Amino acid sequence: MTMETISWHDFEKVDIRVGTIMEASPFPEARNPAYKLKIDFGPDVGIKKSSAQITDLYQAEDLIGRQILGVVNFPPKQIGPFMSECLVTGFYDKNGAVVLAGTDRKVENGARLG
Repeated sequence: MTMETISWHDFEKVDIRVGTIMEASPFPEARNPAYKLKIDFGPDVGIKKSSAQITDLYQAEDLIGRQILGVVNFPPKQIGPFMSECLVTGFYDKNGAVVLAGTDRKVENGARLG
């Protein structure tokens, strides 16, 4: 599948930042199995909440302290009784499970991809 070509200006509109997961808890009200996450994106962005369908490969307690990449400039989205404020990024493996996108070394929360 070939995607549409975008300009650098288009890419700059997507604000992808590094954040550290501070809290992870089950989200039983979600339509598909998910966790509710609280993520620290540093002083400029702050703490944001997200719903993430990552239960296939991750236990909630193992997510605490993990750095992830998240899109922080989408509008909030109501997911059942929960307001998701950012999009946690990842890749689907061959079985359809989400593998989180992150860094291979610790960086400062709020660092921007670009």
